[in-house]
Amino acid sequence: MARFEIPTSEMAMMGGNSAEALCELGIIYATGRGCKADLVAAHKWLNIAAIKGSDRAAELRADVAATLTKMELASALRAAREWMTTH
Repeated sequence: MARFEIPTSEMAMMGGNSAEALCELGIIYATGRGCKADLVAAHKWLNIAAIKGSDRAAELRADVAATLTKMELASALRAAREWMTTH
């Protein structure tokens, strides 16, 4: 599965690293709005948003997780952990 990263300038326009902006980013990847759908990336961003306090992201993260294989879920969790340690 391809990985896409939103440039910092676009993240800033969306509200930076706020839980709401990160939740929206997860939804973008889950639905493929403006990019190819990527459920691993969607889970990553929804997980980060949930950690930052978004209840909506936590609910959506559970929905996405139910569709992932164990390997995909492990990849998404690893990506979220890596992002959290650098941001």
